[in-house]
Amino acid sequence: MKKVLIASLLILVTVASYAKKVKFSVDMTGQTINTTGIHVAGDFQTIAGFAGGDWNSASTTLTQEVADTNIYSIIVDIPAFTKYEYKYVNGDQFYEAEFVPQESRVGYNFNDNRWLYVDSLADDTTDIGAIMFAMNAPAGKILVRYLVDMQFQSSVNGSGIHLAGDFQGWDPSKTILYSFGSNIYEIISYHDAGTVEYKFYNGNTGAASETITGACASGNGNRTLQVSADIVLDAVCYNGCAACITAGLNELNSHAGFSMYPNPAINESSISFEKSSGSKVVSVYDMNGRIVSEVLSENESKIVLPLTSLSQGIYMVTVKFNETNEVQQSKLIIE
Repeated sequence: MKKVLIASLLILVTVASYAKKVKFSVDMTGQTINTTGIHVAGDFQTIAGFAGGDWNSASTTLTQEVADTNIYSIIVDIPAFTKYEYKYVNGDQFYEAEFVPQESRVGYNFNDNRWLYVDSLADDTTDIGAIMFAMNAPAGKILVRYLVDMQFQSSVNGSGIHLAGDFQGWDPSKTILYSFGSNIYEIISYHDAGTVEYKFYNGNTGAASETITGACASGNGNRTLQVSADIVLDAVCYNGCAACITAGLNELNSHAGFSMYPNPAINESSISFEKSSGSKVVSVYDMNGRIVSEVLSENESKIVLPLTSLSQGIYMVTVKFNETNEVQQSKLIIE
């Protein structure tokens, strides 16, 4: 019995040493409050010490913060550096749980829970904000879900991938992103309407900032976004203005519509089209998703791509056939 008590004490001490206070709060404005109360259910309940296990709709009761207000909340101690999923419940039965909007969901494998990542052991309370029941954001705020693709970075900094912007004081150590897999890192943030500027960081210092050039860069070299409605942004390539190119190196150089030779190439490569008629746009992308060369072909059977201005490396060549809107692609290696 003594050994069991000692083991239990050690577990409690270990959990406490990594614990973080997290405040769950919900705005019930416009809702009829169930007589059994407002609850939160999630995969944190067991480790936070609530009876009945995780996803118990009756064990974790939220308290009305101030009489005659619509905000209900609870503060729990849970381990840091962990992703948690949860839902609010207007009542104590799980069928009374909120319907989470798509923008706020985990979203992968048809998972319709809310989620958060607890990212620090700071001696304060992580406050998610009083999200409106069955909606995306606190009252008067707009949800923005930022995603960045790190697949073409040689490594991910041990401090994690971060986001900084004018909405959080340009602090590269404050807002860490979480990855559900496939090199995509993301975070849900809540903003006022208007224009925001931001950048991603491979690390948590100013020196870890990505370098933004091209159409997506503001005059200050930052990304910009006009915030007007809840939005999940497309996963953009780190350092780039578009999605990362993900095709494999083993693709053939010959397609139904065009062929490319030589490949690998040094100074130039020729592209031959199966049909000479029609308009085609040939674009060359680097591995950050940036267009580095583009050629318009009108009724030609062959064009030559000059490559002397491009560095050695791997590129993606796409051909858009304007008459059919069909797009075909192939990898190009420059030696």
